[in-house]
Amino acid sequence: EIMDLIPHRYPFLLIDKVIDVNPGESAIGIKNVTINEPFFKGHFPGEPIMPGVLIVEAMAQTAGVTVMADKINCKNTPHVYFMTIESARFRKPVHPGDVISLYVNKVRSKGAVWKFRGKAMVSDMLKAEAVFSAMIVENP
Repeated sequence: EIMDLIPHRYPFLLIDKVIDVNPGESAIGIKNVTINEPFFKGHFPGEPIMPGVLIVEAMAQTAGVTVMADKINCKNTPHVYFMTIESARFRKPVHPGDVISLYVNKVRSKGAVWKFRGKAMVSDMLKAEAVFSAMIVENP
């Protein structure tokens, strides 16, 4: 169902499921981090750490599901494009075997521009957080 809502595909689909969604407001996504992720080959050999920018991307994909959940009847799947990433903080590394819970909440929306606050948690530990905005493009 995620692939019906956002256009991302392997190897860049960075959420495995969405366990809770309040369309247009908030969602909780899940990313199971495995050693088979293509980026671990080079980040970093001998000490695999998920790149922080990909954690923010996973938050953004969860936010995209939030936005698109109430647009299910669109003829074409609209795209969600990053506009800004603010206040990104990377607290602790994410390693293979971790299960990331991605919490996103709408800060505001005006027309096609949406702003979200996101947190990435593993077990009850904050791993990363960011405020980001994106534009919805209906017919890319």
